[in-house]
Amino acid sequence: MSTLHTVNKSPFADQTLQSCLTLCANGDSILLIEDGTYGALTAAPTTALLNSVIARGITVYALGDDLAARGLHSQLNNITTINYQTFVRLSCEHKTIQSWY
Repeated sequence: MSTLHTVNKSPFADQTLQSCLTLCANGDSILLIEDGTYGALTAAPTTALLNSVIARGITVYALGDDLAARGLHSQLNNITTINYQTFVRLSCEHKTIQSWY
């Protein structure tokens, strides 16, 4: 049973992304949205934990429009940028969606 985790809080101001990364299971995916896209930065406080989750095979995405709104496109870690259409597809592909707010 796979879960799509959506995170909308910045790791610079909140522990939400760290909690999500700690609890993700194999087969899950993470989508960074809104201020959660700051977690995609190479300088984010959760970078080491994020990289270890990616190494375990968990895919991490960031919503492109939210990255663009914050001017973050050039500073990304090993994250896949997606659009809203792909967000909908991911929502359909996973059995459950867990929103981390």
